[in-house]
Amino acid sequence: MEFTPISPIRPLIETAEAQPAQGARNAGASAFAMVFQSAINNVRDTNAAQMDLEYKLATGQLDNPAELTLAAAKADNAALLLMELRNKALDVYNEMMRITL
Repeated sequence: MEFTPISPIRPLIETAEAQPAQGARNAGASAFAMVFQSAINNVRDTNAAQMDLEYKLATGQLDNPAELTLAAAKADNAALLLMELRNKALDVYNEMMRITL
């Protein structure tokens, strides 16, 4: 029996070491923006796919209506994820505002 080694954990986004021209603060800010932009793009893409399948179902071009159900669930989950990211970011911001130096 052959075992394959587990690959090391890679960061989701590039850090300041991967972008030496930017400072740590700018890299953190751009990483934050990249995560939110990715979530926004995911919502747009899943909504577009859902709308396309709805159109196909309405015009009789969709053979399997279950595809529409799956697309609607994906779009709903993407929107919920984006809202949770926003809520957590606001919670962190409010918590940081309460910190006194």
